[in-house]
Amino acid sequence: MNIEEYRNYCLKKPGVTEEFPFNETALVFKVMGKMFALINVEKFEIISLKCDPEKGAELREQYSGINYAYHFNKKHWIGVATDGSVPEQLMYDLINHSYELVVNKLSKIAKEELAEGDK
Repeated sequence: MNIEEYRNYCLKKPGVTEEFPFNETALVFKVMGKMFALINVEKFEIISLKCDPEKGAELREQYSGINYAYHFNKKHWIGVATDGSVPEQLMYDLINHSYELVVNKLSKIAKEELAEGDK
């Protein structure tokens, strides 16, 4: 996966926007205003993603390329290396998982707006 594939994959999801809220290199993807993914656009080395805590612990044990996400809550965020140490399909699955975690936590009104926008 390269940065354009990653970006396009995230942007195809319903309700997703991209922005640089922290600095000019930290590209953030949000669904309905809530962050689910972040990458440094200059390096494209680690994708920061939300993750279920138990799943995150299992993944860190199984893959050397999955660690705690830098500058994020270590319980709820993982850092996924883009160096090939994590299978590409798993990377896509983890992006989906992060997106779904955020969508599931949205308010009822936000979920309805998201559903309306997807039609």
